[in-house]
Order: sequence, then structure tokens, then C-alpha cells
Amino acid sequence: MIRKAALIATASLVIAISVLGQKTTVTDPVAARMLLGRHMLSLQWISWDYFGAATVTNRRGIYSVKGEQKGRGSTDFVTIDGTITRIDAKEFAFDGKIVLQVSHINGGQPCERSGEFTFKITGKRKYWRLMQMDNPCDAVTDYVDIYFR
Repeated sequence: MIRKAALIATASLVIAISVLGQKTTVTDPVAARMLLGRHMLSLQWISWDYFGAATVTNRRGIYSVKGEQKGRGSTDFVTIDGTITRIDAKEFAFDGKIVLQVSHINGGQPCERSGEFTFKITGKRKYWRLMQMDNPCDAVTDYVDIYFR
């Protein structure tokens, strides 16, 4: 009985590791190369003049993004951290966490979003914009942008 439980636990761990370690689906290699590296990051409530930074890395076929923008002279910030699950010509899918804090939104408290998100290039814009723009903590629209290098 103990041996059977150990085998089930081991199998569950292997399945969990393989799901977490799943490679990013890349349908457009040019877009993947464009996404790799350090980019400017912005949330319109903080500033479009003083950007933060987001870095996209590729470790063994798994793309990830991590970044932050901080307000000057305030406690406002936005952070992004997670795994990129899919890269297409004009968009990428991201599974992770986005946290923002802005003094006049949500009573100045942090607002966290977790899950699957899409960043998309629209028109002639030179950035990917978060498509889930509705702030889940207050009745406002957030523009989280990751700029081309």
C-alpha cells in the first residue's frame, strides 16, 4: 500500500513538472527574436515619460518575462512576472502575475491579477499591449505596454 502511494505521488510530481516545464509554442520565429531581451515597460497611470524595464529570456525553449516600473516620488508601481506560453506574429500569451499599485486606484492598495493574459500589437503601434485592460480592483482601464527594442 505504501509503495503504491509512493508511485502515485512520484507520477503526480512528474506530471506537474512536465506541465510547468512545457516549452513555449513559437509560431513565428521572427516575433520570438523580437521579443527576447530588455524592453521598456509602462503603465499609463505611472508615466509615459519614465519607463520601467521588462526582460524576456529563453531557457531551454521556455520563454519568461519579468519586469517593473516604479513611480518617481511615489509608491506607485507595476510588476510583471511569468511564463510566455505562446508567441505569434502579432501577440504573445503570458501565464503569470501582474501587480499594480497606484495612489488613486483601489484605495492605493496593490491590485494583483494572476492567470493567462494576452499582449498584442495593434495597428502601427511599436509595443505589445495587455488586452485584459479592465482593472479587476477598480472601475478603470489599465494600459500595460511592453515596447519594442
